[in-house]
Parts: sequence; structure tokens; C-alpha cells
Amino acid sequence: MKVFLSAEWHNLINLTYRVPAEKLEPLLPKGVELDLYEGHAHLSLVAFDFINTRVKGMKIPFHVDFPEINLRYYVRAGRHRGVVFVKELVPKHCIAFVAKRFYNEPYESQPMESGHETDGDGKLKSHHSLWVDSQEHTIDTVASAETQIPGWDTAAHFFKEHDLGFGINKNGETLCYEVSHPVWETRELLDVKLNFDFAKVYGEEWAFLNGLEPQFPLFAVGSAIKVYHPLSLENWLETRGAEQDALLAKAVAD
Repeated sequence: MKVFLSAEWHNLINLTYRVPAEKLEPLLPKGVELDLYEGHAHLSLVAFDFINTRVKGMKIPFHVDFPEINLRYYVRAGRHRGVVFVKELVPKHCIAFVAKRFYNEPYESQPMESGHETDGDGKLKSHHSLWVDSQEHTIDTVASAETQIPGWDTAAHFFKEHDLGFGINKNGETLCYEVSHPVWETRELLDVKLNFDFAKVYGEEWAFLNGLEPQFPLFAVGSAIKVYHPLSLENWLETRGAEQDALLAKAVAD
């Protein structure tokens, strides 16, 4: 597989909300279903930093380091788990244009910035600012100094570890792309302050999230990542998905 994008993703703030399945079902790409956790559908607000970004191996001047804030939900195609994005916001017009024009990904460019500071005790303070129609929206967190790798059966593992993304091309076909990275360490989120209007940023259908407390807040340290060129879901299941199923069957047999 050819790598489309390589980068480092760092300081990932993931604020996950339990939502009624009927809010997400109309958005599902063909061939995937909601991936439920504890019997419920979930939606996450995720803020993080792109560092050392390369597109097809090349650095684009002034588009190497930047923040992103996205809204995503969780799906599966058979046993293969992944995410679908409602919208991805970045401050770089070129990044949004390429992703939307060539891959039909729901990117938009908006003014935004991020910053991180470690205090004397090693706690990490993070700040994200986003401006939509001249209104500022902010995400502020304080994360513990200590890090850990959560067990595979924890909520933190469920919401942070996905190696597939699903989207829809301009012909309405479902696309599948792989994302590779090592298992991420986490920090405990000690404080979360949101000044964020979901309706203004993502549309009135998400207004019900305003004022809600996230059920599963987490902070992932991040790592280097690679994003591979997308395939049609049918093609991916017949090739890469079949390979993974065969490896799993062999591992179970052994």
C-alpha cells in the first residue's frame, strides 16, 4: 500500500459523548454499521496537533505543523473497527482543499491555534482556540504527568485505537483507508473546560451536545502515524480485510 500522508499526531484530547443511535444512523456510509460500546453509540470531539506533516513524502511550506479539531463517530465493517468524521477543521486552506477535492473528506479551514505547557509538577496544560463566524470556541484541559497504556478491554482503548477510517466518495461509494501507529499511551485528564458551541461549529443538529459532560474524556500522548491511500470498501474487504481475517484465524488456531 502507498502512503498518502505521514505525520506525528500529538496531545490528542478526546471527549466522547453517548448519543442516540438515530442521530448517527442517517450518516452511515453504505456497508458499515455503528460500533456500539456498552450497547450505546458514541460521538467524540477530538483536538490534537499535526507535526512534521508530509503529503506523498513532501513537506508543503507553511503546512507542516498545525492543529485539527474534528467530530467523529465509531463504526465497523464486519469485525473491522473504524471511525467516520462528521467534520474535520484545520487552519490550513490547502490541506482542507486537497482532502475535500480529491478524497471527499469533510474538511473545512477555519482560524485556529493550539498551545501546550508543562507545569512544575509535570502536568500538561493544553489550549485550543477555534473561530467560526468571528465567535471563539475553546477547549482547555489539564492532564496528569504520569502516562500509562490502558488495557485492551477499557473505554480508553476502545475510543483511541482505530486503524481504519471510512468515508464516501463523490459517487456515493464507501471508501476505506488504513492508519498505522503504535498503541498510544494516555494521561489522566484532571480538568476539562469547554467554551464550545456545537451548533455554531458543526450545525444545529448537534446543539443537544451543548452543556453535556463527556462520558469518556481521555488524553492520548500520540506518535508518528501513516495514512494510506483509500480503497473502495469492497476492494479493501476482499484484499486487506481478508488478509487480516486469515491472520486472526491462524492466531486463534495456534
